[in-house]
Parts: sequence; structure tokens; C-alpha cells
Amino acid sequence: MDPLDDFARFDFWHDGHMKRVYRKGEGPPVIVIHEMPGITPLVARFGRRVADQGYTVFMPSLFGIDGKRPRSKLDYLPSFAQVCISRQFALFAENRSGPVVDWLRALARSVHKEIGGRGVGVVGMCLTGNFALTMAVDPEVMAPVLAQPSLPLCRKRGHAVNASPETLKAVRDRHSEDGLKVIGLRFEGDGMCPPERFETLQRVLGPAFEPIELKDSSARTGRSNPHSVLTDELIDSEGEPTRAALDRVLGYFEERLKG
Repeated sequence: MDPLDDFARFDFWHDGHMKRVYRKGEGPPVIVIHEMPGITPLVARFGRRVADQGYTVFMPSLFGIDGKRPRSKLDYLPSFAQVCISRQFALFAENRSGPVVDWLRALARSVHKEIGGRGVGVVGMCLTGNFALTMAVDPEVMAPVLAQPSLPLCRKRGHAVNASPETLKAVRDRHSEDGLKVIGLRFEGDGMCPPERFETLQRVLGPAFEPIELKDSSARTGRSNPHSVLTDELIDSEGEPTRAALDRVLGYFEERLKG
């Protein structure tokens, strides 16, 4: 277990829903939305890395046991079951996001109102990867990052992006207005984030989408179909492709949030 003792914590309410949020650092706000099965030690490591670069990191807890390290695939089942029975997630929807994104958008507005500055950065991962895309319709969100966005969870819908046509148009319009880009990260062999998804984003968003696709051989674990670019599969050494991807994300925050 990672006790997360170096993070402050608070409960954030919106529209009758409350979730725990972990906070660390000072500077422009960045919301780190965890992947399956929850806020693992590696997700927390990423949050600490962002905070160390001069940002206030907010990690909302959406499912799972905070700080627990998964030891096997069986540790993913309780979190997945929790998400499946929740009405907050639209796991199989092609053209819309779930209600949990409204809660996240409210959190972004709240932290921006408190801290001020140019805006908020957002990193979504895996099941939450697409959330950063929908959040980007709000002017407070200035730097959205989609790390291996995995919704909808149907291989036959690999082209879909779990966001409405109105959302995609708004993001495209923001690129013309203020230079907004959506950065996407994936491994080439990732079956949960298939190439068709990035092809759709590239086609629909055009220059508003910056894809970063990595060779499977650059992943830390050496597994087939690697998935988590910024956490499980990160090799944090100079010259490594995954480190270059991390540096690009941090550089984008620097450009958009600090100027």
C-alpha cells in the first residue's frame, strides 16, 4: 500500500455526488484522473512527478482502493464490477460520456476559481482517458491529455471516442480560437485503445489532435499489448520513448498553463 500521506485530502460535492480528492503541490492546477483499478502507487508516482514540476495536483478517487498496488488481474475485478454497476460511467456508449464527467468538470471549475491562472490541465487514463476530451469543452481546461483512452469497451466500436459530436466540434473550434490541442498517448499494439480510435480523433479534430504512438518494444514490462504509457510501462530514463512521452506532457502543461 501507498498511504498517500504526502497528499492532503478533501471531499468534493457536486449535484448530490461526493468523491474524495487528493491534493499535492503548488502552482497551476492539474487534475490526474486515475486508471483501473484505482489510485495505484504508480498513478500516485505520476501525480507526484507533476507536482514536483510546479503544479497543484488534484487526484479524484472514482473507484477502487486508494493506494493499493494490484498484485494480479484478480485485483482489477472489484473495481471493474464497481464501475459496471454505477450509472456514472457510460462504458459502451459511442457518442456520449457518462455523468461522472459532469462532476469532474465541476471540480475543474472549482480548482480554477480557487487557484486562478490561465487554466487547468487534465490527464485521463484508460477508462477515464476520454474524460479529458469532454472536459476540454470548458474554457477552464487548457491542457487535456488522453492516455490510452479505452472507452467504449467494445472492439467493434474501436473507432468511437465516447464523446458527442458537439464536444468534438467545440474542441476543434477551441483550437482555432486559442490554440487548444488534445494530446493522445497509446502503444501501437494496445487492444484496449485500438488504432481506429486515434484515426477518428485525427480525422475529426485535425490539427487539434496530437497523437503520440509508441512501439510496443519501448514498454517497461515487455508484455504483449502494453497499455499504461505514463504508469506501468514508463521507463523513466533519458532517451526512452516513454520518458519522451512524459516530457511532452509536462512540456505541454508548461506551454499552456505557465506560458
